Amino acid sequence: MALPPATDASALATGLNLRPAPFEGGDQRFPINLATALRLSDARPLIVAAAQASAWVAEAELTRAKLLWIPTLNIGFDYLRHDGGGPDFNKGIMTAPSVNFFYGGAGMWGTISTTDAIFQPLAARQTLNARHYDIQSAKNDALMRTADAYFMVHQNRGLYTGALYCVGRGHDLVERITQLSRELVPTVEIERARNMLADLEQQAVSSRQEWRVQSANLTQVLRLDPRAVVEPLEHDHTQITLIDPARPLDELMPIALTNRPELSSRQALVKAAEYEIRAEKARPFLPNILINGFQTPNEMIQAGIFGLGPNSSLNQWKGRVDLSYQPLWQLDAFGIGNLARIKQQRGMQSKAIIDLFDTQDMVAADITRAQARVQSAAPRVLQADRALRTAIITFNGNYEGLRHTTRFGNVLVLVNRPQEAVFALQLLKVAFDEYFTTVAEYNRAQFELFHALGYPANEVAINRPPGEVQPVNTERPHYLPPVGNGPPPATR
Repeated sequence: MALPPATDASALATGLNLRPAPFEGGDQRFPINLATALRLSDARPLIVAAAQASAWVAEAELTRAKLLWIPTLNIGFDYLRHDGGGPDFNKGIMTAPSVNFFYGGAGMWGTISTTDAIFQPLAARQTLNARHYDIQSAKNDALMRTADAYFMVHQNRGLYTGALYCVGRGHDLVERITQLSRELVPTVEIERARNMLADLEQQAVSSRQEWRVQSANLTQVLRLDPRAVVEPLEHDHTQITLIDPARPLDELMPIALTNRPELSSRQALVKAAEYEIRAEKARPFLPNILINGFQTPNEMIQAGIFGLGPNSSLNQWKGRVDLSYQPLWQLDAFGIGNLARIKQQRGMQSKAIIDLFDTQDMVAADITRAQARVQSAAPRVLQADRALRTAIITFNGNYEGLRHTTRFGNVLVLVNRPQEAVFALQLLKVAFDEYFTTVAEYNRAQFELFHALGYPANEVAINRPPGEVQPVNTERPHYLPPVGNGPPPATR
């Protein structure tokens, strides 16, 4: 099923113009947008490299399985010096007191199981197919981790921006309360406002800390410079919609059960187990072929040059060929062992089928969880936006109300009391936190649903990215290993 294009709701509904979160002198800025981060997630994360390495192993195992028909080639020689008498059973006479024996050449040697040579390549092919599906699963997981880390950066930078805005308004509020007449405002009200401002400043410091922490998480996933403080180029209130929240579960479930690469991987392993059962059923009826030399069971040279002579001489030279091919049908423990091997493989197949069923249940639950989060986050974004609007209006009203007074009998009182303005500013900070947190939760829930449906990672990383991919510096410090394309080569 075609995936609808991603949409970006980047306009802050409140119309509030927030200043971007500032950097400090020691910060190493790393500007990046979502499309670029998703593109980097296609190959750089280690989970992708690990899956690719597993596929290499499976490819090697398939190659070895295809070569089970081919015996081992030996090249070498055999030299024997015999001193003293001894019988020559071939001639029925005693040999000379001393004999030199030399045999040099090459030969094929081995025990070929025709059962394994037929069925192991079939099973190994299915295992390789499973590893290829695992690579796609790893890329999907890497994209989900990248999106989750990226929106956590967005969330905490937004919290930092909102905290700084509230700190700025807190300074204005403290200054205004301080300028009021002591007849209108007791000293305790000034201290209350200053205490509130100190708390806001601590929250701002904590928000900056989390911005840096989440930046480290993102650079770890993408294997970038760990010292970087990530600067997302989108607004912190950007909303990304990949899947319509209104789509029903009965429509989403079949998509996931068809697309998820984890299910395809488990299905391939079930097929591999089926071939293993067929192999054990056929094993008593297919022979093992023993290839070796003729004279002894361990003769590994079959053709070459043969030399013989008495004492220290080798004066009789001749070509020699010794071939022995033995087809043997084997019944393990008179056939009872073969039945046990069949039962064992049927048990392995049952485990593979159970694993497939468990994965199907996991996929169905993933869809339900992801849709629940998306459908919950969508209205909460609107609710958080309304709460932020109300909080801004409430604070501005209380802040301006400190300029006006009214008479209560013969007493001059403020229209709005300072504690009301202090409380309104605290609610404004809460509204900022809820707004940026809810927007980030909506974005993460969208990517979680995208991941649960099993759409390939390159759908949004390469084919239809949510924005223009921009060049970024992917170099890392010299004390960290370089990032290549795929797993590092084996050193030994």
